[in-house]
Order: sequence, then C-alpha cells, then structure tokens
Amino acid sequence: MEKDVYAKIKQELYTAVVCDVMDTMGFQHQFLPPNIRPLCDDMVIAGRAMTVQEADCCGTTVHHINKEQAFGVMFEALDSLKENDIYICTGASPSYACFGELMATRAIKLKAAGAVIGGYTRDTRQLKQMGFNVFSYGCYAQDQGVRGRVIDYNCPIEFSNQVRVNPGDLVFGDIDGVVVIPKEIEAEVIEKALEKVHGEHKVKDAIKDGMSTVEAFRRFGIM
Repeated sequence: MEKDVYAKIKQELYTAVVCDVMDTMGFQHQFLPPNIRPLCDDMVIAGRAMTVQEADCCGTTVHHINKEQAFGVMFEALDSLKENDIYICTGASPSYACFGELMATRAIKLKAAGAVIGGYTRDTRQLKQMGFNVFSYGCYAQDQGVRGRVIDYNCPIEFSNQVRVNPGDLVFGDIDGVVVIPKEIEAEVIEKALEKVHGEHKVKDAIKDGMSTVEAFRRFGIM
C-alpha cells in the first residue's frame, strides 16, 4: 500500500506544492537547506526517513573504548535500512564526503529509496551509473574516515536551517529541493497537495484562455 503512495507522490506532486500546503497548515520550516540538490536533475525521491547523525572527529580512535572505530556506527546504520527507507544524515562539516558507491550498493540491496546527505558525496560517475537517487551538497571525494563518523541513527536529527527530521517521517525531493513531511500530518498534506495540483491545472487553463491573474486568483484562490 505504501508503495502506491510513494508512486503517486512521485508521479503527481512536486515539492513546491507540498511546501505550499504545509505553509497553510502552519508547518513553515520543512524544506531542507537549498544547497541539498539531486545528483541528476531528473531524480525524484520519496520514502521514509532513516535518520543518521554525523559528527566531526580527528582520526579513527574512539578513546573511551580504546579501539579503532573508523566511521563510528555508520555500517550498523546502513544495515538497518528497510525497503523504501531514505538514508538521511546531517551534522558533518562541509569538508568530506558522507556517502559513496559501496554504501549505495548496500542500500540498493536493501531496497532503499535513496539518500539525502547533509554533506558531500563521492564516486559520482558510479552513482550516476547505478541510478540511485542521491541528494547532497554536491561532489567532493575527500573521505570521512579520519574526519567524521556516525554517532547515532534512527534518532531525531536537525539540519542547519533548524528543520527537524524524525525517524519514519516522509521525505520527498525533486529538482527544487527536499521537504520533510511529519508522519502525523502526511495523509492530510498529500490529500490537500493533490487537490491543489488539480486546482492549478484549472488556473493554468483559464490563464491560457485569456483570464487575468487577478480574476484567476479571485475565482480559484490559487496562484
């Protein structure tokens, strides 16, 4: 059933209309930072947030347990992905890559929907060949192994523009950005967004037929 919902979102909706609807509902800070962009312009992503908390570090030793643990609990986080999950992370400085080809290979095997990275990605040619939906700051190959690590996952996370993401929230992204739809309001948001899209089609047709924008907004309340 959820697969049908994700397919409908990807086919009929776009992030702008979803954000417009949430604005009217009082949820006015749901877009992730604007520098998070799709790896390819035609990528569209929809699925459940599997949240990942990154942190900067220096080296690979975790001193309180006195052992090497490069990447922290990143592998455990990656292995926890379920079908239609989105690997979504934040907390890293913009100085290294947080996602690459081998991580995408594991995510695809687990039938994940994609990745949204509050940082950079690497292995760009390979990721494009794989066709895996990846949104990030862009491409930069410097590794996180000695610079950052995952410190927690399936926990609440917050992006730099104070957008909070909880595990299981609906994440939707396209060329215009990535929005987070809190789970408790997602059914209402999707219903209202579909209604607005249908209304926008009527407005577009009316304007094409010569109606002024003033009259179109007065009649339909949409612009």
